[in-house]
Amino acid sequence: MSESMTDFARATQEILLAGQRMDARGWVPATAGNISRRLPDGRIAITRSGCHKGFLKAEDVITVNGGGIAHRPGDKPSAETLLHCQIYQQDPTAGAVLHGHSVASTVLSMIEKSPALHLADYEVQKVFEGQTTHEASVPVPLFENDQDIARLAQKVTPFFGTMPAGYIIRGHGVYVWGKDMPTALARLEGLEFLLACLLERRKLGQ
Repeated sequence: MSESMTDFARATQEILLAGQRMDARGWVPATAGNISRRLPDGRIAITRSGCHKGFLKAEDVITVNGGGIAHRPGDKPSAETLLHCQIYQQDPTAGAVLHGHSVASTVLSMIEKSPALHLADYEVQKVFEGQTTHEASVPVPLFENDQDIARLAQKVTPFFGTMPAGYIIRGHGVYVWGKDMPTALARLEGLEFLLACLLERRKLGQ
């Protein structure tokens, strides 16, 4: 990207490319999912409500403040913007947040009765922060879906600092973040690969 690009223009380009990548892998069907990036001045660049993430245009990216309020009148952020804001508030190192709706995350979170999925013995789990060996067990908390996003956020808050692989909303999808967009994408791809492995193993009765 050009050095002359503004921070917002650079963030917008990253969000558009992330949307295309997520769409190519089937993780953001229809208008599902949302993508954001924190700007140096504290604003949050995030996808507008109701747009397909595989066909994003520059005008589909807006900015909100730390409370999820759009800076420009008439701009409508996703209803789940507060979950993005929460991540940025709870993790000062977070620079990008990705939310997708894959088949694996949706199905596994609906059939798993325990409060978390556990990833263990997979080499790929080393993509998550703090993980140095496949022998560790990485928990992925599961939270009940709730249309009251503020109430859902309250349930997620106590788990920050213990979710290196992000978390899943049951029957809904994953939330993953990282210091920048490449890191967030790598973690999302790692998590989705591992969830697909878990689903395949369950199909095989393992």
